[in-house]
Amino acid sequence: MVQEFETKEVLTLGYMNQEAYNKSIETGLMHYYSRSKARIRMKGEASGNIQEIKDVMVDCDNDSLLFLVKQKGSACHLGTKSCFRELGTAVKKGDIDYSMEVIIELESLINKRKEEPKTNSYTTELFQSGEENIKKKVGEEAVETILAHGKDRIIYETADLFYHLLVYLSFEGIKLSDIMNELSKRRKN
Repeated sequence: MVQEFETKEVLTLGYMNQEAYNKSIETGLMHYYSRSKARIRMKGEASGNIQEIKDVMVDCDNDSLLFLVKQKGSACHLGTKSCFRELGTAVKKGDIDYSMEVIIELESLINKRKEEPKTNSYTTELFQSGEENIKKKVGEEAVETILAHGKDRIIYETADLFYHLLVYLSFEGIKLSDIMNELSKRRKN
């Protein structure tokens, strides 16, 4: 469990193996073990949203750790301060949380095609076509979306727009979390 040092706000719950623990203690920055990618990763290595360790506590069974950190930026990959929210505002799979998972996975795949071009990949072809063509495709998809009629067609065209917009953001080196952080700043309580 990771908690903000000053406010005591719970930020996230993460998985750590011995190597991640050792790196965290050695560097003073939170490191986690990504089970999906089978590697150690430093929190904020891509986003810059690092967690500086201020204190570490262990539970009574010696099987859980509580890290008290100074959080820079958002703790959650969705761009929010904390990964936790009140249960009343949580949504079911198939609604917004699942949708964000799909967009995050798509962003990851697009970034992979940017770094590792693949033959017969439309995404690779877009990156190779250059900035002007990518921008043109975003514009075309935006127009098709606003001219679409009927729910199904609007959904279809919006999906195209999201995809092409993610390609453009990746081309420019902008992460979806950067957009979420900006939206979070604009949110009024």
